[in-house]
Formats: sequence, structure tokens, C-alpha cells
Amino acid sequence: MTQAEYVPGTCNIGDGEVSRRRMVALIGLILTLSSLATSITNDASRQARLGIFIPALVMSVGWVQSRKRFCLAYGFAGTFNFGKLGAISRVSDQEARAADRKTAVKIFAQSALYAGLVTAAVVALPL
Repeated sequence: MTQAEYVPGTCNIGDGEVSRRRMVALIGLILTLSSLATSITNDASRQARLGIFIPALVMSVGWVQSRKRFCLAYGFAGTFNFGKLGAISRVSDQEARAADRKTAVKIFAQSALYAGLVTAAVVALPL
């Protein structure tokens, strides 16, 4: 699905920005797997394994943003970008900004839930 226009609360990034979010998700996945491998090889305690939440959050934020074509930081800032990377535009309508903030909060909550599930699974592992 290629979309090239801003839709309040629904879509605020174009293809270049979506690719950037996919890269963030990949980096988060690599960091998560690296943290898991380190936990296994060092026989980390359950409390120490809680630290996997941060890389899992990076992974899930990138993934959810790329799937929804919506940047949560842009949503909070009241901006969008469908041009070249870094060329952001401002949202002038207050209702549109409110819709964007609401979507940004939902994306963060969804990402935190996914990261929490990954963390719970890693903590539950019998290492």
C-alpha cells in the first residue's frame, strides 16, 4: 500500500520514513536476540533478564510504526513527512493534532505491550 498524503490519526509518514522504521525494528530485533543470548550464556537471574524490555521496546516501536505508517514522535510533535527524509511539515489543524496524539499514545501502548510480552517470556525461561 503506497500512500502519499497525510491522514490525521491514521497516516503521517511516507515510504522513506516507513523504511527507516523497519530498520529500527531490525536493529531492535538484533539487540533483543543479543540480550537473550547474553542472558543464556551468563546464566542471568530473572531480575537481570528484565533488561530485555528496552531492546524489545525499540523493536516493537519500529515494527508497529512501520505497519501503521504512523510515527509516534511525529504524532506527538504535530508533524508529518511524505517527502525526502528529514523534510517534515507541520499539522496546523488542532483536531488533526489531537487525533495524531491519540494515535501516538495507542502506538506506544501497543509497543509496550508487545515488549512486555517478550520480556515476560524471557523471564519465564528456565535458564
